[in-house]
Amino acid sequence: MTGVAGRRRTAIAVAPNGGRKTKADQPNLPVTVAEIARAAAAAREAGAAMIHLHVRAADGAHLLDADAYRAAIAAVCEAVGDRLIVQITSESTGRYRPEEQMAVALATNPEAVSLALRELAPEGVDERPFAEFLVQLKRMRVWPQFILYSPEEAVRLAALQKRGVVPFAAVAVLFVLGRYTLLRTAAPADLLPFLAPEAPRFAHWSACAFGRREAACVTAAALLGGHARVGFENNVFLPDGERAESNADLVRAAARAFADLGLTLQSAEGLREDVAALMA
Repeated sequence: MTGVAGRRRTAIAVAPNGGRKTKADQPNLPVTVAEIARAAAAAREAGAAMIHLHVRAADGAHLLDADAYRAAIAAVCEAVGDRLIVQITSESTGRYRPEEQMAVALATNPEAVSLALRELAPEGVDERPFAEFLVQLKRMRVWPQFILYSPEEAVRLAALQKRGVVPFAAVAVLFVLGRYTLLRTAAPADLLPFLAPEAPRFAHWSACAFGRREAACVTAAALLGGHARVGFENNVFLPDGERAESNADLVRAAARAFADLGLTLQSAEGLREDVAALMA
């Protein structure tokens, strides 16, 4: 997507906590609403245009709950105004059924929501509930970002789009590099299968990466025309191998790498303009 001068700008999203890590993994992991709001404000100052929001239950477990989401969104907006797009997750982490995931997204009515294709529309099941859900999101003007864990999922999403199951002419996707286990730490080359000549092309794409090579992976994505998501959800290390003290440190590291390469950051306002074009 282009900026005001016609030059493409790179958006950074921050994923400050995820649904699995605890303070045992990173003592500064934001878990409470107040901690999330402070992390959002710091990440915005460091260069983030969007926050990928998870909320937790009282015991720290991953939670999908409209009231909890609305409280967290209100706290983030109080801290940063409209200077971050707030994207909620619909991730299940094995705790929620697809119908529950979709119901929470609709009840929350957020500005944006991430949707894991493999969770909400697994192959071999009735696609109608997913298609109806997406129509409702479109009517509500909620921006969906489709989470893709493999090139095969990208091919399937493009096929669903062609068949009208996905009722958007242009879609945003997030390519996930690596996995939660240490054996699947991401590397920049993991991005290449998603961008192979025969792979489908999407109007707006981003990448996130598990492990200490996060900055290298998202910098490669930015150089190849994509956008970035960084944060404690996927990684707790800076590019030099030192442990990051905050999500803002990870945002700042990515922003610095982009600036060194002549890339310009996208603001929340600019990203909203890009989203409006996708949703048209």
